[in-house]
Amino acid sequence: MYIVHFTDAGDIPKEERRILLGGKGASLVEMSSDLGLSVPAGFVITTEAFHRFQDDKSLLFLKDELVQAMSEIEASTGRFFGQIDNPLLVSVRSGAPVSMPGMMDTILNLGLNDQTILGLEKNSNSRFASECRSRFESMFYEIVIQRNTAHLTHIPSDVWEQLHLAIEAVFHSWNSPRAKTYREVEKIPEQFGTAVTVQAMVFGNTGKESGTGVLFTRNPSTGSNELFGDFLPNAQGEDVVSGSHQTLGLEEMKKNNSSAFQELSDVAKSLEKVTTDMCDIEFTVEEKKLWILQNRVGKRTPVAAIRIAVEMVEDLTFPLTQEQAINRITPDQLKAALEMDQVSSSSEVVAKGLGASPGVATGKLVFSADDAVEESDKGIDVLLVRPETSPADVHGMAVSQGIITATGGLASHAAVVARGWGIPAVVGISELTIHDNLATFGDVIFEAGETVTLDGTTGEIFYGSAEIKISQVNRTVGTFLAWLDEVLRKMQLGVANESSPEEKLRIIQDIYSMS
Repeated sequence: MYIVHFTDAGDIPKEERRILLGGKGASLVEMSSDLGLSVPAGFVITTEAFHRFQDDKSLLFLKDELVQAMSEIEASTGRFFGQIDNPLLVSVRSGAPVSMPGMMDTILNLGLNDQTILGLEKNSNSRFASECRSRFESMFYEIVIQRNTAHLTHIPSDVWEQLHLAIEAVFHSWNSPRAKTYREVEKIPEQFGTAVTVQAMVFGNTGKESGTGVLFTRNPSTGSNELFGDFLPNAQGEDVVSGSHQTLGLEEMKKNNSSAFQELSDVAKSLEKVTTDMCDIEFTVEEKKLWILQNRVGKRTPVAAIRIAVEMVEDLTFPLTQEQAINRITPDQLKAALEMDQVSSSSEVVAKGLGASPGVATGKLVFSADDAVEESDKGIDVLLVRPETSPADVHGMAVSQGIITATGGLASHAAVVARGWGIPAVVGISELTIHDNLATFGDVIFEAGETVTLDGTTGEIFYGSAEIKISQVNRTVGTFLAWLDEVLRKMQLGVANESSPEEKLRIIQDIYSMS
């Protein structure tokens, strides 16, 4: 099975969808086929097609099926691929069976050339059309020409050639160095491969009545039961997740478009119940209309993971059992939650940003991912400082004690990856500038190699090696520990009291897995 439309996958069992369609594709199918949400029309090129491409080194086997699939998007949208008067533009995005945020490639606004740009201008305005083309060309040039297709020197005017090359580029990105590094850290099997989603574009950059953002159904740093995320008016999704822009909170969306915000809130509650977990939802508002672009289980910190699991079990309206919650927490997460540090209040604050991933980290400043790896290999603890991080930085992020960025919000690349890996991070420090291996926090200048401490809970940066203390165990962590003791008593297992909490958790999970 090589191509599956979002609305035609209802007969595929849910347990098979993720492997065949990837996480993104399975989610889009569920939201379209099962829940009837406002999802832009599209289809998934399956992981089976990925493996066939790996063997054939060509997309010829997909050519006719691809034409038919695009015609169905045309019928749904009333727009036509390559047509001058009313052009259809699409996004081409990766989608592995396991979430790999930002690690593989995406191309937006595909389908633009010297002819279709005229139709886009006629149906909108020249500024919008120019912005869309500029974004498409920069993404296509970087992803297809520079990274994957050495013999190509220009962007093809043929929209079908654009589409074929973009699909190939996404398939190739499965084996990119950053994707391989991420899979090594996350222990994601190499044989999974990736699906590709092709989807009609919706635009958050058409004016003040439009925008884009990312919503978490709970706070991914603390686990608090509150809607949480980033919003950018008059922008496209990559502006939010790349961390290249300073984002606004969801309250700004509520002020900008209260009806779309209320609809988004309702969708968030619905998706959380269906997913039975905290959700990470990408959305776009186009001229006041809400579109849902993606839903996945959100990355969260160890403390947040435990709080979310406990509070979902305690909520009798929520479909999560205690056993499911216990299996959801890893021994490493529990250990990290019990060892969370705080900076002493007597330490001097240098700057403040957004606490994106809690915990305290002290290290010597480095200004590139390569330098982070080089210094870490010498046994030196480092803090990676960047204007914003990108997937190209993951090898340096993986070895850093903490991460600091000048721009980006709580849904930026740096924030999401840091939370997923349990690395303390502070993002969006507006007073931070980086130039020639110098980090300037307001009027305070640090050189590469100088020592700094960050607190990823408060978002504060401190001089030198700040004094730290172990934080108190919070209520939900205490409840989780009590669950473990209760389960062990019920199982009548003589586990020694001196056994660590993570050892108790591992024993219980081993027993659950055998039952």
